[in-house]
Amino acid sequence: MNDNTKIVTALLAGLVAGAAAGLLLAPKKGSETRDELNTSVKKLTKALKESSAEQTEHLREFKEKALAALKTKLSKAAKRVEQDADEPASV
Repeated sequence: MNDNTKIVTALLAGLVAGAAAGLLLAPKKGSETRDELNTSVKKLTKALKESSAEQTEHLREFKEKALAALKTKLSKAAKRVEQDADEPASV
């Protein structure tokens, strides 16, 4: 997990904890409090899913770049090996 993901996750967790504490301590009927708490949890779930999707896409892009770089390096190495094999051995 990178630093941005940790920060977003901590921020969202703090937001939910604060909202939950505020709702639980507010002078409202229990059903209203539960409804608001349920809404907050749904918002958090949606935000976490979106963040997860973004991080998955970042990882996918990183993987593609890493594979492309590796293929390029392997191709260059293979060409060097072929060139070395074609050169006569000096004694």
